[in-house]
Amino acid sequence: MTEPVRLDQRLAKRLAEMLSCSRREAEQYIEGGWVRVDGVVVEEPQFRVLDQKIEIDRDASLLALTPVTLLLHKPAGFASGLDDGARRPATPAVHLLSLDNRAKDDRSGIRPLKKHFSSQALATPLATPASGLVVFTQDWRVARKLSEDASEMEHEVIVEVTGTPTGGGLDRLNRIDHGFTFNGFLLPPAKVSWQNETRLRFALKGERPGQIAYMCECIGLSIQAMKRIRVGRVPMSSLAVGQWRYLLPNERF
Repeated sequence: MTEPVRLDQRLAKRLAEMLSCSRREAEQYIEGGWVRVDGVVVEEPQFRVLDQKIEIDRDASLLALTPVTLLLHKPAGFASGLDDGARRPATPAVHLLSLDNRAKDDRSGIRPLKKHFSSQALATPLATPASGLVVFTQDWRVARKLSEDASEMEHEVIVEVTGTPTGGGLDRLNRIDHGFTFNGFLLPPAKVSWQNETRLRFALKGERPGQIAYMCECIGLSIQAMKRIRVGRVPMSSLAVGQWRYLLPNERF
C-alpha cells in the first residue's frame, strides 16, 4: 500500500491551517515578517512549502503595518518624476529602494520589510541629470504636507557652475525685486551664495523644474552638476549615493 503524495501549497494556506485562522490573517502575519520557514523569514504569502519547518514569532501581531517614508540619495541619471526630454528612458529611482541599498547607519530602529517598498509615492520630483535627496512615502500625511506646502517648502541645492557671472548678477539673484519670470511665473526670491569659485548654494521656496538652470543662465553661468541636500527641515546629511534610510520619528519637513 503506497502512502499518499503530499502536494506543496502556499505558505498562507499552510499557516492558516496551523493557527486555525483566516487566510487573510495568515497573509498579514507573513507580510509583517513574523513567519520563518526553516529558520529564514519569508514575507511572500504565495511562497510554496512542502515539509519545511514553519514557525511564527512570539511577538507576532495582526496590527496594520505603519506606513513609512524613505529618503533616497538619488544618483544623477536616474529618473524621479520629471520629464527631461532625454533621448533614452532613464532607470526609475524607485528601483533603488531595496533591502540591499539601505544605509548601514540608519538610526530609525525600524525593522525593514519588503512591504515597505510597495505603494511608495514619489513626493519630491528631481530632474534626471540632478542628484540628491528624494522623498518616497506611504504616509498620506507626509504626501499631503509636501504637496500642499510645496510653494513654501525651502529646498537647499548645491550647484557646480562654469562661466563668469555678469556684474551684479549674484546680487540680483538675492533681491526680492529681481524680476525673473520663468514659464510665465514671477519667481520668488532666493538665497544664493558662493561655496567656492565654482560652486553655488541655492536656498529657495517653491522650486520649479528648470528654475535654477534658468537663473544661472540669466547671469552668464552654465550648470555642470546639481545636488539637492535638504527638503524643508530634513537634510540628506551623510546618506551615500544610491542608498536610502527611513525618515526618523522626530523628523518633520
